[in-house]
Amino acid sequence: MKKFNIRKVLDGLTAVSSPSPSPQLGAKENELIPETLQSEHFQLCKTVRHGFPYQPSSMAFDPVQKILAIGTQNGALRLFGRPGVECYCQHESGAAVIQLQFLINEGALVSALSDDSIHLWNLRQKRPAVLHSLKFSKERITFCHLPFQSKWLYIGTERGNIHLVNVESFTLSGYTIMWNKIYVAILLWDLKSKRADYRYTYDEAIHSVAWHHEGKQFICSHSDGTLTIWNIKSPAKPAQTITPHGKQPKDGKKPEPCKPILKVEYKTTRAGDPFMIFSGGLSYDTVGRRPCLTVMHGKSTAVLEMDYSIVDFLTLCETPYPNDFQEPYAVVVLLEKDLVVIDLAQNGYPIFENPYPMMIHESPVTCCEYLADCPVDLIPALYSVGSRQKRQGYSKKEWPISGGNWGLGTQSYPEIIITGHADGSVKFWDASAIMLQVLYKLKTAKVFEKVRCKEEKPSTEIVDEDPFAIQLMSWCPESRMLCVAGVSAHVIIYRFSKQEITTEVLLEVRLQYELNDLESPEGGGDQTPGTSPSPQTTAPQTHTSTSSNSSDGIRDNIPCLKVRSSPLKQSSGYQVELVVQLVWVSGEPPQQISSLAINSCYGLVVFGNSNGLAVVDYLQKTVLLNLGIMELYSSNDPYQRQLRSPRKSRQPSGGLICIQTSTSEDRCKSPTSVGALPFCVFLSTVLLSVCPPRGSIPQDNRDNSFSRSRSSSVTSIDKEAREAVTSFHFCETYNRKADGGLTSSLWVGTSLGTVLAISLSMPPGGEQRLLQPVIVSPCGTLVRLKGSILRMAFLDSTGSLLPSAFEPWYEPNAPANGEERDKVRKRRPVSVSPSTSQELNENQYAVVCSEKQAKVISLPSQTCVFKHNITETSFVLRADVVQMNAGICLACFCANGHIMTLRNHSNMLI
Repeated sequence: MKKFNIRKVLDGLTAVSSPSPSPQLGAKENELIPETLQSEHFQLCKTVRHGFPYQPSSMAFDPVQKILAIGTQNGALRLFGRPGVECYCQHESGAAVIQLQFLINEGALVSALSDDSIHLWNLRQKRPAVLHSLKFSKERITFCHLPFQSKWLYIGTERGNIHLVNVESFTLSGYTIMWNKIYVAILLWDLKSKRADYRYTYDEAIHSVAWHHEGKQFICSHSDGTLTIWNIKSPAKPAQTITPHGKQPKDGKKPEPCKPILKVEYKTTRAGDPFMIFSGGLSYDTVGRRPCLTVMHGKSTAVLEMDYSIVDFLTLCETPYPNDFQEPYAVVVLLEKDLVVIDLAQNGYPIFENPYPMMIHESPVTCCEYLADCPVDLIPALYSVGSRQKRQGYSKKEWPISGGNWGLGTQSYPEIIITGHADGSVKFWDASAIMLQVLYKLKTAKVFEKVRCKEEKPSTEIVDEDPFAIQLMSWCPESRMLCVAGVSAHVIIYRFSKQEITTEVLLEVRLQYELNDLESPEGGGDQTPGTSPSPQTTAPQTHTSTSSNSSDGIRDNIPCLKVRSSPLKQSSGYQVELVVQLVWVSGEPPQQISSLAINSCYGLVVFGNSNGLAVVDYLQKTVLLNLGIMELYSSNDPYQRQLRSPRKSRQPSGGLICIQTSTSEDRCKSPTSVGALPFCVFLSTVLLSVCPPRGSIPQDNRDNSFSRSRSSSVTSIDKEAREAVTSFHFCETYNRKADGGLTSSLWVGTSLGTVLAISLSMPPGGEQRLLQPVIVSPCGTLVRLKGSILRMAFLDSTGSLLPSAFEPWYEPNAPANGEERDKVRKRRPVSVSPSTSQELNENQYAVVCSEKQAKVISLPSQTCVFKHNITETSFVLRADVVQMNAGICLACFCANGHIMTLRNHSNMLI
């Protein structure tokens, strides 16, 4: 197998990317930063594979060691034991695994592949490996069988021959049962005398055969949906014929044919009737019915519907001996995209709750966040609240696949992965061990009213997917604050609590703000910012209004989803703090949210789309800023924007601010007045619009508005006609060249490669933070890059990463007179202290990465120290500034599948 060399890939990328020469001043400044990272510090290696096996094709189970093996169509093997025990192996040929057979209780496994090869795996070592292989050249392998405690493996072929392989030496025996001896449907062969004892014939094709444990009967499944039970010594006709799902005619005729029964198993019990378990066999009249597994026990027949096609199933029994009562207790069903285990011992046959991380895509993953070296108390806290989440309808017994011992992870620090899903759920996974473990699950749809009829269904004009689908997430692990954005232009802010509460949803606030439409030119790159705005630019005007819907029925000032109006019981874990929704304007739906960030130290959430951005104070429940991108540029707008022709409008062309409440008229004063409400007893909902300017999106061109695709085949955002907000970063830095000290700031990146700064004037902490306003003021343009801005980070003068300030977690629902409440009153946000040199007002460095470029900017001089063209033939999908043991690097994942790491040097690519 050809080895993959990552250094050659990176060397090739160096050839297509030409670093620009650094300014002389920047080179001198960079000498202050010691450089320790080298190429040998980077190495790609496989660690863990999570998720459901792709395209499963076969399955086997060791009933003594209780290990499950699954083979796939690309030659992969997955071994599963108790939760936490998992192993991945791969056949070099990559051929499909057609069958697996355990050497029961011997730590070995036989695999048969579609390339007519069989392999013996040794599972007793740390990493399973193939001990022996055997290749058939003239015959195609169709089926294998290895009896319990036997050293002979039976290999059936397409020609009808049966070969015997010694599993100890893995060599063929001279003993062969030839096809000319088998000219009937079923033949009972005497191995010792080498002759046929009985021959059984039947008109319908046979798909599978299973023995009764006494060896006096066997059962067959057929292509017409029938089951036939045969007595060994009566080969002329079956003792019984059953059509489980066929309609029984009254005139004594044969039942109507059904779909084929692909597999049947026949398991006996000491106490009663045997179990007949089979897949398929449904009537042809059952159009649209999902795949089913049928369990027949005595007079009862249970049809168990599955979500996906059945690949294979196995019945788990108390004994491995085939000549004893099997006493079945569970059925393992391998589906196309799931693994289901059914409890046969309980009424109704409930399923076991699957503890494996197979269900990462139970609902499709729409976004993902990864955190390494998280706070040590975070995983136990999530596990504590997650273990209280009761799931109804599952078996009360323990997971029956319980073999193996727990493996130890290769790292010594805690890791968490957060996944957002298409059904609006968020899952927290512990990634510290060798396999993922679900810690906690959050359902965002609980915040909204249930859809009861077709008329109440959310509008599909924004997206065709689930209206609750998660699009973006922002998480502060230290404060445990969580913010999610959905495809229906909604943002939900959650606060973590160990106490259960019931929240009264009493207040609804809607805020709407419009701008005149200005056409944004295509482009990007290092354009020199202009010194004055376009002469056609007009300042927005505002007025108040009490109407939320125009007289002719246009859908205006209403969100896409309806927040619950009834009391909301919130279990321990993540509880809703605030809901923000963008609203319809002039008959146009809101644009989807393209960027999101939360900062617990400031108590702020910021989000943006293709029209502008909004800053929300979630402590005071106040909208601080709601601006279009043009207003952020102020007089430094680098583009000559042209006014578009306004569309027919049913509202005045100026700006519009509308505030409404569902409780009292006297609260309709200003957005900041909301912060004076006793928010501790309300679930407040802020509805606002970073709305499209008039005439900005023609009805037939809505699909051309900005949206970031989750696919790696998206086109460059440089080609987008509108400038969208794509990234945020909260920091304490220098916003202007003349700044003599650090300022609380919000840096904003756009799809046209611009980085702008917003200054934040924060009130003192404690009670004053809840009473005094936060002052927000845009500072203008700071830097320009090619392509959409993806990531921003800050280094001190020594090159150390400066993380954002945060607030430590506290219990928000602590008793009023308890110790926890006193701690809340005395808490102080944690502001990350700069280094000693930083206290002397020395330099900071801003690292900015776009889809095409990376720049290092010296602050407060705003001098470009380094510039690197990352790629010309592709573009960066995701980037981050990573802290490593040896230093800081910028890691980039490109659309062509390459992973690149860059360091702060004249030749940045490692």
